[in-house]
Amino acid sequence: MESGTENRAKARVNDADPKASPRGDGPDPRPQDDAAPPHRQEAAAQPPRGGAGEGSHDQHSDDDAPLLTFDIAHIMRAIPHRYPFLLVDRIVEVRLEQSAVGIKNVTMNEPFFQGHFPQEPVMPGVLIIECMAQTAAVLVVESLGPHAQGKLVYFMTIENAKFRKPVKPGDQLRVRVVRERKRGNVWKFNGEARVDGVLVAEAHFGAMILDR
Repeated sequence: MESGTENRAKARVNDADPKASPRGDGPDPRPQDDAAPPHRQEAAAQPPRGGAGEGSHDQHSDDDAPLLTFDIAHIMRAIPHRYPFLLVDRIVEVRLEQSAVGIKNVTMNEPFFQGHFPQEPVMPGVLIIECMAQTAAVLVVESLGPHAQGKLVYFMTIENAKFRKPVKPGDQLRVRVVRERKRGNVWKFNGEARVDGVLVAEAHFGAMILDR
């Protein structure tokens, strides 16, 4: 039988340590409040910077933009050229401010074949360059926006022009122009003309865009 002094001593121990078990020899079986999760676990649950969390965004290069195509009606709205000097029938693979491919279907009905040459019709090389320029003009106008439609495009320079193979009636001329640089209203391009995938002409040229 325990004495009263021992009972009072045990009561003082229990009052001093409220988490102590009633017997003082093990963990307290009473339920405890849930502890807050460690700070490092909260940080790990947050999405990483620049990932799929809020505020992130995907970045696309210009090459991902869809390619545009312009028919003859669109071309005639963009540039003022008309028969017999409209030398591009369709423009495809257009990347605004970058590049475009002009298509010219060469037929025996072209007026220049009457004199160049009657017995051996050959498309004049300068008109192949003009086809490059018209393709580039449409690219420039469409890149600048609707307010630029109908503006005049003047040649400034033609450099390193080379004519490698004659272009004749029945050929489809595919002219690819690529912008090299732009400064103000002056644009410079590299142009290549091909028939059936074979290079027939090439040139570097510059043009200035002006109001009428």
